[in-house]
Amino acid sequence: MLTIKKNKYPNLRAEMSRIGIKQIDIAKLLGVGEATISNKMKGKSKFDINEAFLIKKTFFPNLSLDYLFYDDTDN
Repeated sequence: MLTIKKNKYPNLRAEMSRIGIKQIDIAKLLGVGEATISNKMKGKSKFDINEAFLIKKTFFPNLSLDYLFYDDTDN
């Protein structure tokens, strides 16, 4: 049986890749270490609402929070 791995925040990852945003860029914006962002992107910890709004406003102003922070591991 084939198991399909689901990704935490697949849309955020795709949009970051599309415009060349790296985890270190997000880390600098939020004033945290790159490991912290890595943990959040892996689902080991969560982005709080203020972090999510700041990421959206700074890097993706034309995209919705629902789209960016969609989590297909919840299904």
